[in-house]
Amino acid sequence: MTSERFIRIGIDVGDVRVGCARSDLDGLIATPVETFQRPTAAAKIAELCIRDEARRVMIGLPRSLNGSEGAAADKARRFADELHSALGDTAESVDIRFIDERLTTVSAHQALRSSGRKTKQHRSVVDQVAAVMILQTALDQERSTGRAAGIPLN
Repeated sequence: MTSERFIRIGIDVGDVRVGCARSDLDGLIATPVETFQRPTAAAKIAELCIRDEARRVMIGLPRSLNGSEGAAADKARRFADELHSALGDTAESVDIRFIDERLTTVSAHQALRSSGRKTKQHRSVVDQVAAVMILQTALDQERSTGRAAGIPLN
């Protein structure tokens, strides 16, 4: 396993909101950052990546249970392209990858319910919780394999 220390960002892309999480330098723990409104999310996450010198971004790729990709996966792929463009000159130093996120949002809702949050309160944080789950899955895979998790954008 590599001893390189750098920030990783996790993203859950929704139609209206985009949840964002980040790791510590050692890639051990994912923590929530913010939920961005969809129209400005790519630019704001690019700013976050540049500010924190993030070198890897994990975007949840929603697939159906049989593994096929539909409209939601297309949206995630389009968002990755938007983010890549928004990164400008720093795009080449940021590894954008897709992480299988089947049932992540469902799991995020379940986690919030079990923590005692009312369903109406979920909307404001469920995307962040899903982003944490996506990123934590990727971090755990990285630690167990010694390689970057997921599928690269390019």
